[in-house]
Amino acid sequence: MKKTVCVVLSLLLVLLCGCGGSGKTAPNRPEVTSEERQFAAPADGDLIAIFTTNLGEVRAVLYPDAAPMAVYNFVGLARTGYYNGTVIWRSQYGFAVQGGDATGTGTGGSTIWSNNPYPLEADASLKHYAGALCAAFASGGDATGGNSQFYFVAALPDSVDKTQQDQLAQNGYSESQIAAYAAAGGLPYLDNTDTVFGQVYQGMDVVDKMACVETEKGEDGSDTWRPTEEDTITIESVTISTYPGPTSEELAAQSEGGESASSDAASSSEAVG
Repeated sequence: MKKTVCVVLSLLLVLLCGCGGSGKTAPNRPEVTSEERQFAAPADGDLIAIFTTNLGEVRAVLYPDAAPMAVYNFVGLARTGYYNGTVIWRSQYGFAVQGGDATGTGTGGSTIWSNNPYPLEADASLKHYAGALCAAFASGGDATGGNSQFYFVAALPDSVDKTQQDQLAQNGYSESQIAAYAAAGGLPYLDNTDTVFGQVYQGMDVVDKMACVETEKGEDGSDTWRPTEEDTITIESVTISTYPGPTSEELAAQSEGGESASSDAASSSEAVG
C-alpha cells in the first residue's frame, strides 16, 4: 500500500493570474492529508502523463486498474501525438479546464477503437476532487460515451460546503472522502457521470493559470468559457512515462532533438497492456 503523504496541489500564495488581465484570482490551495489514493504520492513505476503547455507543465498519475478503457484510450492517443498542438477550448474558473479535441471546438473527439465511444468507468475509489484528470462524457444523440476529450477539475478549495458534505454522508460517502472534498474542493455531482482516470500531483498551479485566463463573451453577453485568441492555451505535447519520468530539461532536449515526446518511455507500454 502506498504511503499516504501530504500532497501540495499548489504552493502559490493568492495572486492575480497574469493571463489577459482577467481579474480572476488563483486560489491558495492547502496541503491535503488524506488516506484517499488520489492524495498519495506516485510510486516508482506508476504510469504518468506529462502535459507540456505554453503556460507550464502538468504531471498526473494515471489509474489503469480503476479506469482501464479511459487510460488505454488516452495513452494510445497520446503516443500517436494526437494531443500535440491541440488547445484547451474551455477554461471555466472554479470548475474545470477542458481539451483533447483535435478540432479545437469541443464538438469533436476520437478514440483508439475506430472512433467508437467507450463506456463510463465510475470506480468507487476515485472522486472528482480538485486536480482530478477526467474523461469528458458526451450524453445523448448517437455518440454517448467517452472519447479523446479530458478535463482537469479546477474547483476551488471551499467549493464543497457543509450542506454538500451532509448530502455526501447521506449518499454513502465515507468520512475520509467527505474530509478530502472539504479540504481540496471538487465536483462530487460528477462522480457517477464522468470517469476519473488520473490525478495531478505536480503543476496544479498551471491548471489554475489555465482556469484564470480571459474568456470570450457570446453575442448575448454570456461567457462562452473559451479562452480569447490572445490567451490561447496550447498543449504542446503529452508524454506517457512511468514515475518519476523524464525531467523538464530532458523533455526539452528530446523536443529539440526532433524526438516525439509522446513516445517517451516506450518500455512502459506493458503497464497498460
